[in-house]
Amino acid sequence: MKAAVIVFPGSNCDRDMAVALEAVTGTRPAMVWHGETALPDGTGLIALPGGFSYGDYLRCGAIAARSAIIPAIIAAAEAGVPVLGVCNGFQVLTEIGLLPGALMRNDGLDFVCRDVALTVDNARSAFTSRYASGERVIFPVAHHDGNYFADAETLDRLEGDGRVAFRYAEPVNGSARQIAGVLNAGGNVLGMMPHPERRIEAAHGGADGRRLFEGLLEMVAA
Repeated sequence: MKAAVIVFPGSNCDRDMAVALEAVTGTRPAMVWHGETALPDGTGLIALPGGFSYGDYLRCGAIAARSAIIPAIIAAAEAGVPVLGVCNGFQVLTEIGLLPGALMRNDGLDFVCRDVALTVDNARSAFTSRYASGERVIFPVAHHDGNYFADAETLDRLEGDGRVAFRYAEPVNGSARQIAGVLNAGGNVLGMMPHPERRIEAAHGGADGRRLFEGLLEMVAA
């Protein structure tokens, strides 16, 4: 599988994402600088990593959303290419309109950095096919603006359409209805705050995140 990790000024989880993708797929992903205007030929997966793109100035992900590579990402997503946005990558996905809602400051304005329990809300997507519905998993979080917000109508639609992929099993950041991961209508775009790439092997304390990447590998190979 040819994967591309998008790198913005201030990205600091891009190498973690690249290591996880190579460990699962056996192929080193392309590291695509935000100033490029095209993705590598044959790209089958796009990952927007965590970090602090442009120092989180203005609004998290707001400046990154104006990067030269964004039109190519949107076009690929609309063509069905899987796109995974983690933490800051999730914020970018909402800013460019591939996912609804917005990410706001955590309750108490605290930076949260710890392992958290999630439940799998939708095990039918390519991202979650290796999990069981309702399964409890552990992922790390590291964010200050991880409070997922959308109006009640949007939240009802997301839940009714099965587009909530993961939900916090415990209070973490004040997220609307404890939402930790959201899918687009086509099911090929996932934004999530927790970091699956930081939990892919026993040395990380567990491998709950590895199954997300394995599900993606199956999707691309199909």
